[in-house]
Amino acid sequence: MARCTIERLMRRQGIAGVCRGKRVITTVPDRSATCPQDLVNRQFQADRPNRLWVADFTYVSTWQGWLYVAFVIDTFANRIVGWRTSSRMTTDFLLDALEQAIYDRKPTSSDGLVHHSDRGSQYVSIRYSERLGQAGINPSVGSTGDAYDNALAETINGLYKTEVIHRRGPWKTKAAVELATLEWVSWFNHQRLLKSIGDVPPAEAEQRYYDQLAAHAAESVLR
Repeated sequence: MARCTIERLMRRQGIAGVCRGKRVITTVPDRSATCPQDLVNRQFQADRPNRLWVADFTYVSTWQGWLYVAFVIDTFANRIVGWRTSSRMTTDFLLDALEQAIYDRKPTSSDGLVHHSDRGSQYVSIRYSERLGQAGINPSVGSTGDAYDNALAETINGLYKTEVIHRRGPWKTKAAVELATLEWVSWFNHQRLLKSIGDVPPAEAEQRYYDQLAAHAAESVLR
């Protein structure tokens, strides 16, 4: 359908697209820390789930003060596999999001999973790096420390801020933000149509992958 037709129909129904606000940088790089290599090189695609995760966090202003929200995303279908909120930008806060992703996805060392982030001091901390190693996950950090080196995570943050925070604010309490984030993550994973994966929700795209694997395995047995 032509763009002008969509614009006319949207105007007739009183529908307007949301616009993203300006991005504010929250990353505080630790210049003294030894950073892992950049194993991604801005190629945010994966041939299967549990191949590449990207992680980042953003902030939300509430009447009770700042609230920080962290996401871990599986790049195969852009599914959010871990998230957490916190009143402080600590390593523990980001570790909680990582732990949720590990518990939910149960990666193994044979997966060759890569975890990519920016050069924020929390992500390159000893504790965070050790947890990745314990889970058999390979760390990767953007080589230059700008937004493009973690573009997919920045995109998810932008969608979250546009579709939830800016649209439904101002926010009175941190609890309200946390509940809204929980609802949005569920909707994003199971209902939101993503053009990049064929206009289907992330969960459906992953299920299609596993269904194809099962079908191929069944064909192999029959042969």
